[in-house]
Parts: sequence; structure tokens; C-alpha cells
Amino acid sequence: MYQALIRPILFRFDPESVHHFTFNFLKISLKLPFARSITRHFFSVSHPSLEREVFGLRFPNPVGLAAGFDKNAELVDELACLGFGFIEIGTVTPRPQPGNEQPRLFRLPADKGLINRMGFNNKGAGPAAARLRQRKSGVLIGGNIGKNKVTPNENAADDYLACFHDLKDTVDYFVVNVSSPNTPNLRALQEKEPLTQLLLRLQQENLRQAAPKPILLKIAPDLTDSQLDDIVDIVRETGIAGVIATNTTISRENLHTPKSRIDAIGAGGLSGKPVTSRSTEVIRYLHQKSGGAFPIIGVGGIHSPEDALEKLKAGASLIQVYTGFIYEGPAQARRICRYLIDNQQ
Repeated sequence: MYQALIRPILFRFDPESVHHFTFNFLKISLKLPFARSITRHFFSVSHPSLEREVFGLRFPNPVGLAAGFDKNAELVDELACLGFGFIEIGTVTPRPQPGNEQPRLFRLPADKGLINRMGFNNKGAGPAAARLRQRKSGVLIGGNIGKNKVTPNENAADDYLACFHDLKDTVDYFVVNVSSPNTPNLRALQEKEPLTQLLLRLQQENLRQAAPKPILLKIAPDLTDSQLDDIVDIVRETGIAGVIATNTTISRENLHTPKSRIDAIGAGGLSGKPVTSRSTEVIRYLHQKSGGAFPIIGVGGIHSPEDALEKLKAGASLIQVYTGFIYEGPAQARRICRYLIDNQQ
């Protein structure tokens, strides 16, 4: 029903406007009597084979919602009704920022992809933490953190630490985002020396806490094998909990969308089916190179249950969806979970 009827209607309108409409629809509709319990009954799947224990946390199933969909932690309870095993909020920054100018979100239907240059638009880490304190569901929450656009890279660690302190009592794990292509010079922080120093500072502060939280690193799919080797070394040296592979790509290779349309859209990170293969390659490389020494959350181009299983077989411990959720609809987590049960993965 979603793909045949609802999606064609939604795709007639501006993507960011549809995103806000969907948010408001979920907020209003799930306030109706029994709406949440009915939705959970329809979309949630429970089975012992789905449960995972990863970096010290118990996940009811391995299918999560990636950062970017609920940046400001405004819809956690509602999204938890759709069967996700965990939800990642953010990317949040210490201070609110509007992000880049609109339009900044573009669909590529011929490729089942999206291009975005949102630019870490968010209301700030502190307000997100305040909303998380009011949540009612027990779904596991990841906090994806970044730096403000105006903060120079040499002071980036201060921004990540500020987000850490704002969120540390309200999230279950952290994700350090240095791989978005939409904040100027942010990806320079993926280089070995600055990234090592940034993660060491965060991890040192984390270990001072009474209850340290797992810290993960989100990386780009555009890294070379040599850079991926550096990532393995960095995880080992800093003692962080794992890696999320991968963020969006700056590549525009092998697209079905006309080049004129791609050129007109311009800069931004590409997600969805065009990154399926590359993200799986990165997962497999990291898993094999490290000997499975750390968990990997696989994300990038997961549309079908088969895509999900491929990521897990490549070495991912958990997976996340975002663009696939937009294209495939609200029952995506349920379909993946049922497929994993049938295939005992």
C-alpha cells in the first residue's frame, strides 16, 4: 500500500516539506487512544534469534533507524512503535544552527537514492537531551554528535565534548560524526592524527564517568584501503567501542538519473541504493582486517531484507536504515526482522 499508493503522492512534494508533514502526522495520529499499542502490535517483531548483545548493550533486534531522520529527538516514542531495535538521534551540535540554505534535500527515484546537504541543522544538544528525559519508551538511543560550522577544526574536540556532557545521561551510546560532506572541512578530521587525538580526548572524559558509554565512529564510504587501515589502528589505540560504516558518499558514479539533473542539484551526500555495494565492501574490509576485533553497525543502501542480510554476513553486528525507510515505508523493520528469523541470522 505504501509503495503503490502513499509514496507516489508524497513524492510529488518537496522532500523536506514531506519530512515535516510525516513528523506531524505521526505525532498527532499516535496520540489517539490505543494508537501506539496497535501500531506496535502491527510493526514490531519479537524472537530470540533477533536479540543481540553488542558493546555491552542488549538490542531486541538488529534493525535501527540511522541518524538524520529524528535529528532533535522529537519523535523517539512514536518511531519506537515501528519496530526498530534502536534509534539514533542527531547529528546534534553544541549550539543550535539552521543548516544550509534550502532546497537541500533531493530525491533520485531512478536510483532509489537521496542527495542531501542539510548541514547539521538542529536545535542543539541540550534541548535534545531535555526531550529525551521526557520520553516514555525504553528503546535504545544513540546520540550522534558533531561540531558547529563556525568552530574551527583545531577546536572541534571542545564541541564534541560539550555534546557528550549534554547527552551522557540520556543516550545509550555515542557516535562521533566526522564524515558528513556537508560541513566545510569536517572530513579533514578523519585523517589519522586529528582523529586519534579527538577520540582520545572523548574516551578519556568518558572513562572518568561513573557509567561510561560506548563511543562509535561514523566513517565515510569514500575512504581508501589505506585510510581504512588507519581506522582499524585508531579504534585499537583509542579503545572506542566500534564503527558505523558508512555515511553518505560524494561520488556520483553509475547513476541512472540524468547527469543534467545531478549537476543541477550540486553538492551533497548521496545515500540509498547507489551506496549499497560500497558500504558493504567497507564493512567486509574492516571486519576482515581487524579480525572481528570490534563491532560494526552497517548502514548504506539497505532497502530489502536481502540487503540487510548481506550487511550482516559481511561482518556487521547491527544495521541501520534511513533512505530505505523513506522508499520502502514504515513496515521495513518488520519485513527485515521476519526475513532474518526465517534465515536464522
